[in-house]
Order: sequence, then structure tokens, then C-alpha cells
Amino acid sequence: MSLTHATIDLSRTRDRDQRTDGHLDNYIGHRAKIGVIIPSTNTSVEYDCQRLIPRGVSWHFSRFMIEHADLSDDDNFIRFLEMLRQTIGASIESLMTCKPDHVMMGMSAETFWGGIEGNDGFVEKIQEAVGDVGLTTGANAVIAALEALDVSGNVGKNIAVITPYQPIGDKNVHLFFEDSGYNVKQVLGLRCENAHDAIALVPDHQVMDMVRQVDADDIDAIIQVGTNLSTATSFPVIEKWLEKPVLPINVATAWHALRSCGVRDQYDHLGRLFEEH
Repeated sequence: MSLTHATIDLSRTRDRDQRTDGHLDNYIGHRAKIGVIIPSTNTSVEYDCQRLIPRGVSWHFSRFMIEHADLSDDDNFIRFLEMLRQTIGASIESLMTCKPDHVMMGMSAETFWGGIEGNDGFVEKIQEAVGDVGLTTGANAVIAALEALDVSGNVGKNIAVITPYQPIGDKNVHLFFEDSGYNVKQVLGLRCENAHDAIALVPDHQVMDMVRQVDADDIDAIIQVGTNLSTATSFPVIEKWLEKPVLPINVATAWHALRSCGVRDQYDHLGRLFEEH
């Protein structure tokens, strides 16, 4: 018995519909290969993405070294961001060697820094690094998700935000959403002391207490930022309880990345965003 080995045209590896003798060649990630940049200390983004694996979609993670994980005060928080900027480039360069169709930033503090102007500058730098590949950032994904949920800026919508940050981080989150046209009624920060377990191990009951603190009748949506704080399991339940959008940033970024790749799969128990949009 002889086997016929068809030659695959490697110049067409981005063509997810490439077929040989009627069979898909690109069976790994034939719908989308999504590259994800995460801090080395982060244990939540991968966990949340692994709950969302549509057929034909693959997630590919690259970590950038966090050499300064101390977040105990504003000065250390700023130092954390300064060191982050020095190491993120190498992780992007490494990630691009797997030829992703789209890149998702699995970190959020830097994307809110400096409001709209600061976010635009950050996006421009990252886009230059990834080239013509599509890009999802935490800040832009949250705005797109809010708009999909009929909570748009510049129409008098009131929001509250939960963060793991120090006051300097909360100030920049407030600035970004205010620049985006929202009435930011409250930003409540956990003031976590480090970038790893102090954030990732925050118990659900503490997050729920924060939701109770920021919620009010005039709040149209509640947003959680800080990608190492996973609320992907608890927030969909709270959302049904409060009957208003309650949005985790990891769900928003994964949704934005998938939809940007044309992947429209919907999921139950992950909140209105994936159930309805």
C-alpha cells in the first residue's frame, strides 16, 4: 500500500480554508489562532481563556517578565509599569513567531493609563510591534463590549468600576472611562500589594462585597478591570441577580478577540455578552 503525501503551500498558511484533496490542511486553529500577551505573574487570563475554546480556535500565550511585582503603594505601582514597558517587547517578538491571526493583550493597567490619549499611544506602539495583525486591548475591548450591551458613552450612562489597583491606578481608570463619555460614579480599588497572588487569590465573597458597595439604582453597568482578578464565573450570576451588565475584563477581551476573528460562537453561563452578542 502506498501513501500519497500532498505538498502544502506554506505561503498560504493564513488561509484557514486551505484544503488538500478535500480535507482541511490547517486543522489546528483553522478558524483563528489568537496570540495572548500576559505578565509572567498572571495566572487568571489562561484560566479564563481555557473556558472558551470554540471549535477550530487556539490560544497561544507569551509571558513578559515582571521583575517588580510590588504594588503596595502608588510609587511601586508606577515602578511596576515602568519595568513592564521594558520587557513586553520581547514577549511580543516571541509570540509573533507562531504567526497568530490576532493578538490580545492580557493585561489592563497600561491600557487605561493616561486616559484616551494614553491608550491611543499604547495601542499605536503595540500595533507597530505586531504589524498588520488585529489587536485587542483591555480598554478598547471593554468599550466595545459596553456598546454591544447598550451602555454607550456620551449618552448619560452611569458606571462603576472595580479594580485590584492602588489609588494611582484607579485615577487613570476613572480618567479613561470619563474620556470615553461615561459618568463614572465610583472606582473602588482593592489596593492589592503585589502583582501575583494578592490579586489572583482574592476570594469571591470579597468581590461580591465590592459589587454591593458600588451598585445603586442609577448605575447602568459595573465593570471589573485587572486581568489577574478572575470574575468570569461569579459575575454572570451577579449580572442576572442585578439585572444589569456586570462585565469582567477577561470576558470582554476574549469576546472582542473572537469576534474580531469572525468567530461568533455563543455561550451560556458567561454573561449577556457571550449569550446575546
